[in-house]
Amino acid sequence: MLVASTTDADVPVLSRTTPTMSVKADAGIGLYTLTAFTRGEATDDREAFVTAPPWPDESTEIRLSHDEPERFAAIFDAHFTEIHRYVASRLGPSVAEDVVSDTFLTAFRNRSRYDASRGGVRPWLYGIATNLISRQRRVELRALRAMGRQGPEPHAEGPENRVVTDVTAQRLQPALAAAIASLNDGDRDVLLLVALAELSHEEVAASLGIPYGTVGSRLNRARKKVRAVLGDSNPMNDLTDFSRKKDQHG
Repeated sequence: MLVASTTDADVPVLSRTTPTMSVKADAGIGLYTLTAFTRGEATDDREAFVTAPPWPDESTEIRLSHDEPERFAAIFDAHFTEIHRYVASRLGPSVAEDVVSDTFLTAFRNRSRYDASRGGVRPWLYGIATNLISRQRRVELRALRAMGRQGPEPHAEGPENRVVTDVTAQRLQPALAAAIASLNDGDRDVLLLVALAELSHEEVAASLGIPYGTVGSRLNRARKKVRAVLGDSNPMNDLTDFSRKKDQHG
């Protein structure tokens, strides 16, 4: 159970049982992007989505929550699952609950600073989550390096977390996990916001508060470093086939 609570009188109680994500849903996260950059293919066609406007209903809910705090629960309900998936993929399920709770609590307390013109609620929340992940760099690197050596034990965690763990282990196969661990923090953040969160370059720029051009340069640098580590191998091929089979039989 994830509960975001505080002594502040106006903070709504946000609670959600940790979701058991479906393999079909999780297996597709970032497949296009990760496969593309390990093969050296362009991903510019994804930029067709960069001008998508923010959801007006969400912006309205945030504005109205200034006077009616309980309305912020709609933001939590709409985005909990994807933020949890992103954080769990980077830090592991056991750490994710606290980080996700802090993400939404931080968003609530800073909702007066939300600017819909900068890209909408999703990049705003992903930016907060990524900032909180940055405080757990050792946890992330330790998880990536462990996965690079052998991958997580298949049943090391409770049943509610196994799907997240198993899918993450297959997506970040050992060579790819080691390659991602070798990136500097800024390049890794950009890469995983594109690959895991499937944000556009413009959304990543809004999330991290960096120039649009910096997103492209960091992503290109990350692609080159990952390809250098992987050599001619492409660990995403088997997973692409796995994802297609799940889509066909899901």
